[in-house]
Amino acid sequence: MTVKIIVNGETREVESGLTAGALLDFLSLPKKRIAVELNSEVLRRSLWPSTEISAGDRLEVVHFVGGG
Repeated sequence: MTVKIIVNGETREVESGLTAGALLDFLSLPKKRIAVELNSEVLRRSLWPSTEISAGDRLEVVHFVGGG
């Protein structure tokens, strides 16, 4: 079964029961230098492997870029 979620403002269909960490893998996003916000709350990196994504969830994935 799939569920619809919103990632960085874009609607996506993903498998139900997918965790935040697995979602990052599915989207081919590097896990270094990023932050994940789930439903307007920052999700600690230690919780990515155990936090399941549900239908209607909104995620924002922010990449940190070096520079000066």
